[in-house]
Amino acid sequence: MNSDGRDAAVKILVCPDSYKEALSASAVAEHMETGLTRASKRIQCDLAPMADGGEGTVDALCARGRRLQTHRVTGPVGAPVEARFGFLEDGETAVLEMAEAAGLQLLRPDERNPLVATTRGVGELILRALDCGAKRVIIGIGGSATNDGGAGMASALGARLLDEHGEEIGPGGQALQTLARVDVSGLDPRIVSTPIDVASDVRNPLTGDDGASAVYGPQKGASPADVQLLDRALARYADVLRSSLGVDVEHAEGAGAAGGLGAGLLAFCGARILSGAGLIADAIRLPERMERADWVITGEGKTDASTLSGKVVCRVLELARQAKKPCVILSGAVTVDDSEPFYARGATALIAAADRPMTLEEALRRTPDLLELASCNLGRLMLAASNGGSG
Repeated sequence: MNSDGRDAAVKILVCPDSYKEALSASAVAEHMETGLTRASKRIQCDLAPMADGGEGTVDALCARGRRLQTHRVTGPVGAPVEARFGFLEDGETAVLEMAEAAGLQLLRPDERNPLVATTRGVGELILRALDCGAKRVIIGIGGSATNDGGAGMASALGARLLDEHGEEIGPGGQALQTLARVDVSGLDPRIVSTPIDVASDVRNPLTGDDGASAVYGPQKGASPADVQLLDRALARYADVLRSSLGVDVEHAEGAGAAGGLGAGLLAFCGARILSGAGLIADAIRLPERMERADWVITGEGKTDASTLSGKVVCRVLELARQAKKPCVILSGAVTVDDSEPFYARGATALIAAADRPMTLEEALRRTPDLLELASCNLGRLMLAASNGGSG
């Protein structure tokens, strides 16, 4: 190595979110690495794909060879689906996505029906993880097709949700109107002894104008009348949980996440609801890995004003600022009227991968190539900066 350090490796921590509708976070990180290393063999990349608890959580936490498994579970409208889950490097922490078992992406638009959609498959997936030796569970709960308060999950775990005649109620949020009592005597005993952390940045309560039904029901296929019915059903569910289990989750922060699955996880599993991006950053040891980096790159499909509301990019910026590392946001598109708030949070630069005006369809099709070209150019700039201004 020269005395001025020009032959030294430049270490770049690559920790993007997914580019929605185009590439998973893992694929984004890999294309970034391809472009960066094309700029110079001196560039060394540490890939740390990120997520916030929604789609891509399993891929982010179980990237690069950590063990993934597939299990057949009950899908959101009853038909079986193949759901993946994985384990962290410790071999004891299972990572699940509720969307794998009960996600909106599993249904055609004409199949969406939160009145009957169930989280039963989520419970079956939790049990499978426990059967495989999980001593801790991390579950991302974004992207749900359901509005049943986690009742289906609870049934799969061994709880009995009964009507006034002592009969088990049917699946879906609508059936909660007839709920009279909950019996947890048959709940799998491993549930109470296994820590369950929920990755979610949704803070809605279970019911009301800001609740699960009113805010998220319409995107799952609920009509205005359905929303009112589902909200009343979840209110009854909350009343029964209070009387049967002595737990009050109706207004708990995050109880309304994933159609009320947050409430079910709190009530039946004693779970903790944590910031999705923060939980995942800790799980993949992002602060520790950042200390070893010279540069940090993050990004998402579109960076806009909502990015600052706690999304992945916002969390990475916060950690980079704490570590005093330069951090570049490389996103598919950057549509901010004022970039100053990003610089105030530690961003070194905001860069769009698109190289010219184009339609969304073209941008999605060309994302891998655009990302590699932008990363290559960015890599050359990083090299020049690391060399004190010369290439």
